[in-house]
Amino acid sequence: MSFLRKLFGFGSGSGGEPDPASAPSQEYEGYTIRATPYEEGGRFQLCGVITKVADGETKEHRFIRADKLSTMEDAVSMTFFKGRQIIDQMGDDLFRHG
Repeated sequence: MSFLRKLFGFGSGSGGEPDPASAPSQEYEGYTIRATPYEEGGRFQLCGVITKVADGETKEHRFIRADKLSTMEDAVSMTFFKGRQIIDQMGDDLFRHG
């Protein structure tokens, strides 16, 4: 497990949670998708953050899905896939609340 933590830049915090500052990220259509999956019950929960800077303001949308994957690598990959899917479906509307 420590190999995966080092490979993906995750901190050594408790509960298998990544250090958000070092979480793997990917640029897509002007957005940044940051993969923040965490270990739960020996599997990795799909979780991420989508950000975009607009008019000097950083907007953020956190998402978590029911998907649990067997490896951190798979969870990171699927987080990027789901993040791109959310962006394609919602665009900037994902930052609207209410």
